[in-house]
Amino acid sequence: MTRPIKALGEIALRVENLDAMQAFYEDVVGLELMQRFEHATFFRFAEGYGGHTQIIVLFDRSGDPDYNGIRPAHTTADHFAFAINLADYEPEKFRLEGLGLKVKTAEHSWVHWRSLYIDDPEGNMVEWVYYDEGVGEGLSWDFGWMVPPV
Repeated sequence: MTRPIKALGEIALRVENLDAMQAFYEDVVGLELMQRFEHATFFRFAEGYGGHTQIIVLFDRSGDPDYNGIRPAHTTADHFAFAINLADYEPEKFRLEGLGLKVKTAEHSWVHWRSLYIDDPEGNMVEWVYYDEGVGEGLSWDFGWMVPPV
């Protein structure tokens, strides 16, 4: 069976502080600002597929009548990842630490990935990941701060 999904279209996050979150994704993550609206910011992170650019959108929903605030303990989102090159791993780790961010690292041997993890200003975990054949074989998760999938 051929799957119809060709690429990730977008990730949309509800935010409490649109200005702070925009600054983080623009200045720390380095995403390209596409458009800022009164209650939303759109960032491009990849070409995408079929005319739909891959984007991250930040929505300030605080003006919606049914808005009750962000409740991180009740979200189903765990994290999202940006793919990087092997050559960018150490420079990015150094840059992020230089910005005063707590950087966690991990190796995912079952898929040969190495990762950097940081939290954005509102507690969303953001990952930088690259493929590395040198990462060992097996079905292990080489860190204790994240629970492996069931």
